[in-house]
Amino acid sequence: MNKMNGIIFLLLLSFFSCEEKQENDGKVEISGTLQNSRVGAVVLSQFTDSRPKVLDTLEVDDKGKFNYEIAVDTPTFYELNMYGEKVIRLALFKDDVSISYDFADPESLAIDGSKDTKEMLKIEKLMETYQAKVNALNEAYYEAMGENDTETIKQIQTDAMALESNQSTEVKNVINSMGDSFASLAAIGLLNPKNEFQFMDSLVAKLDETYPETKSIIQLKQQLDEMRALSMGQVAPEIELPNPEGQTVKLSDLRGKYVMIDFWAAWCKPCREENPNVVRLYNEYKEKGFEVFGVSLDRTKEAWVDAIEEDGLTWTQVSDLKYFNSAAAETYQVNAIPATYLIDPDGKIIGKDLRGPSLEAKLAEIFE
Repeated sequence: MNKMNGIIFLLLLSFFSCEEKQENDGKVEISGTLQNSRVGAVVLSQFTDSRPKVLDTLEVDDKGKFNYEIAVDTPTFYELNMYGEKVIRLALFKDDVSISYDFADPESLAIDGSKDTKEMLKIEKLMETYQAKVNALNEAYYEAMGENDTETIKQIQTDAMALESNQSTEVKNVINSMGDSFASLAAIGLLNPKNEFQFMDSLVAKLDETYPETKSIIQLKQQLDEMRALSMGQVAPEIELPNPEGQTVKLSDLRGKYVMIDFWAAWCKPCREENPNVVRLYNEYKEKGFEVFGVSLDRTKEAWVDAIEEDGLTWTQVSDLKYFNSAAAETYQVNAIPATYLIDPDGKIIGKDLRGPSLEAKLAEIFE
């Protein structure tokens, strides 16, 4: 699971009497019963900076029972690795948690206690389903590549983008169903912050109000603040670089049109493969107000200019020939290419990383 940022949780104390659950004493009990146990160990790890750190090995008696107490003073994610065969994610703060599992029955997992750990199961199931679909698409893609079946490859790419979009919707639905559970922060790492910035920003702000001064929340807020200037709806930062003739050109010179900022390079094979598609769409929509602002991350002018000519790129091109140290690449936080931003006539960002079928669909939505 990506970025297990350990975060927040709202405990509904009104559901418990003082005898049933004391006020938070900073300790959580992890207990369980395992049937048809395997040979090996049950290992408890804590997620620190998204990585599991082994804390201890739990003792399991001859009846398959274990009991372990751990100090928990802030909402935290853990992992229980049972004999290397079954891994359970735990989201712990104030509630004890009890686990039962029969190794002879993969569907037998039952969790009592910690509401947040129960919420984690929703994420696990969502990821399992998604991964199965991704694996199927990957197999079909490599088969089509081997047969050089371009039509099938294009359809698979379209299906992959649709799958990603649907997955994003499902993840947000699951997060919304969690209420104030800090388990939602495990799910937030499944979203693409470029496209889901507003949703993530709103969620983190809400949880921060409930759990102020939580270190992991503060760190996530800082990450989002760094991305804020490039979020959907924001005015795209200015780019001011020389064109092949040495004249300085500004992105804002194209204000009033729909502009795709295209970060590319002559040495980038995926970029060059995408260029014919961009040329086709540019020729189709340029009379309707579509422009492309190419930003090359090349190192030499010769390679850059030759690629422009070879690929027939007739739109505005700029570069400071500084590779990924380009001022524009740093401003737009570009660490891989191709990378694109689509901005509207007012200069506001309305799309990111659009190419192939997704770019074609977006332009059709705008101009047709």
